[in-house]
Amino acid sequence: MNKLKLGLPAGSLQDSTMEIFKKAGYNISIGERSYYPDIDDEEIECVLMRAQEIPKYVEEKVLDVGLTGKDWITETAARVEEVAELIYAKRGLRPVRLVLAVPYHSEIRTVADLEGKRVATELVETTRRYLHENGVNASVVFSWGATEVKPPLLADAIAELTETGRSLKANNLRIIETVLVSTPRMIMNRESWQDPWKRKKVEQMVTLLRGALLAEQKVMLKMNVSLENLDGVVRMLPALRKPTISNLCEENWVAIESVVDEKKVRDLICKLKDAGAEGIIEYPLNKIIP
Repeated sequence: MNKLKLGLPAGSLQDSTMEIFKKAGYNISIGERSYYPDIDDEEIECVLMRAQEIPKYVEEKVLDVGLTGKDWITETAARVEEVAELIYAKRGLRPVRLVLAVPYHSEIRTVADLEGKRVATELVETTRRYLHENGVNASVVFSWGATEVKPPLLADAIAELTETGRSLKANNLRIIETVLVSTPRMIMNRESWQDPWKRKKVEQMVTLLRGALLAEQKVMLKMNVSLENLDGVVRMLPALRKPTISNLCEENWVAIESVVDEKKVRDLICKLKDAGAEGIIEYPLNKIIP
């Protein structure tokens, strides 16, 4: 039987990754202290490891495919095929940024002001390249963690990944530059990419994962509307194409279904009710395959 070896990220992305896979239709269970999760697809073997390690293991053909961040692909300079970008993060559907940050009252205002300074970071090579591209000579040192507390005693600045910026503010730091915007990527080693079965297997997985991510941002609305109010209600409804309209047993009444952005639905429901819609029902979606 053909097997696909899949690397899944441990750490900050682990829970959100497992949730997205579940919505996509893959049930993954992780035993206590186990790095080899079970998945309800006998053609897939999973390995749980740090996102930092996945690009190299994929490049070296230990793994066929893996999920990691663009930041670690860049940091390791791994030669892999980027199959898909999947926009999600630890706290929601947003990218993370690698930023240069300094103490709030520091005289450092721009990247040029880091000339001759000391910068602490986990992404040493990415930070060095960025400084070099900007003509800045600075000492870039590896940080083993708790990077936000290094300035001003142990470093003049840091290069740190942030999703919301709250941790930086809590440590009295301000951002001066964005080095890199990073999102999760599905990557394959180049040999596996050329294998028709493995490539098709991964492309199908990506379709389902993207469908699950799209559904995270949408809800389904159902409602009943009289024919006299139909045009006004339909004009208010967005949809993937057009709302679905079906006749009710009661004469001169129809049922409408429409997919709506979750962020807009709160205000929209009240407007629909004012426009004559009745029996409005909202429910979540698992997958949307365009």
